[in-house]
Amino acid sequence: MKVMFLKRYVAGACAACLALSMSPAFAQPAPAPGASAPSAPAQALAVPMGTGAGEHGANSPFAPLQPRADVVPWSVLTDVKTKTVKSRILPVFGSAQQGLNQKTQRIQGFMMPLDPGEKQRHFLISSVPLTCSFCLPGGPESMVEVTTKTPVRYSMEPVVVEGKFAVLADDPYGMYYRMTDAVAVK
Repeated sequence: MKVMFLKRYVAGACAACLALSMSPAFAQPAPAPGASAPSAPAQALAVPMGTGAGEHGANSPFAPLQPRADVVPWSVLTDVKTKTVKSRILPVFGSAQQGLNQKTQRIQGFMMPLDPGEKQRHFLISSVPLTCSFCLPGGPESMVEVTTKTPVRYSMEPVVVEGKFAVLADDPYGMYYRMTDAVAVK
């Protein structure tokens, strides 16, 4: 339920980011002579927000994740294809992702709380830190939904959690990965 709320909140709030991106302060360069200029909404929607692996912003006050041999690399999790079935976009996982399913795994990333408070039991962990309080940093392939056995202290620095990892082929909330019974790891 919380994830659905988050998706609705972000979807509505991203409209504010979209409106801001179309303001004169964020003007696009003029088209080449003789070329037709796309409309402002078309320019703003050319790259959908909240898709892909996410980009670590050059101006981010947080350092990118340091490689660790004891965690699943985000390059494995984000290497997912998609297919459209009726009106839904579903993930198509390769053998690398399927090999992680229903096994204990470790994930390193940036915490995105779903509840207020210093300690979290249900949160998202992302491959990159949030750069906008209204937008997700990447698509579902760049996030893992985490529920923990014991609360984890919220941190803006990277965290590592270990738990039972699930690869979700058709999650009703649009998530690709979920970790349950997780614990914080140093």
